[in-house]
Amino acid sequence: MLKRILAAVVGGLSVINGLTMLFDSEHWFISTPGVASTGPFNSHFVADVGVAFIAAGLALVVRSWRVRFWSAAVAGSAFLVFHALIHVTEFVIHPHDLLTMLGVSISAVLALWTALPTQGEKNAQRLCP
Repeated sequence: MLKRILAAVVGGLSVINGLTMLFDSEHWFISTPGVASTGPFNSHFVADVGVAFIAAGLALVVRSWRVRFWSAAVAGSAFLVFHALIHVTEFVIHPHDLLTMLGVSISAVLALWTALPTQGEKNAQRLCP
């Protein structure tokens, strides 16, 4: 049950972040710590990444609702994990913005952990078509 709740929370926050990136991209760009220092604002790029956050978040939310869709959540969490790896790599090369790197990394680890099925969910899936 804990995994399902956390999947819903992490997924919901990812969807909210993605929707903000998609529909209020300039505000998101200015107000998200560290983002403005990465280069000039590009609304198309921010929207593209926002859609990826929405897809990943929806996969986690669906998994929290119906555990048999855990594989979709694993695929969705892959984006969050690879995104976190970019932040970790940048932090190792140029140590700065520790809180952002930790926040992105912790949410990615939680997303992947919540996406993976428990042994009980695996067994239940075998019993039900």
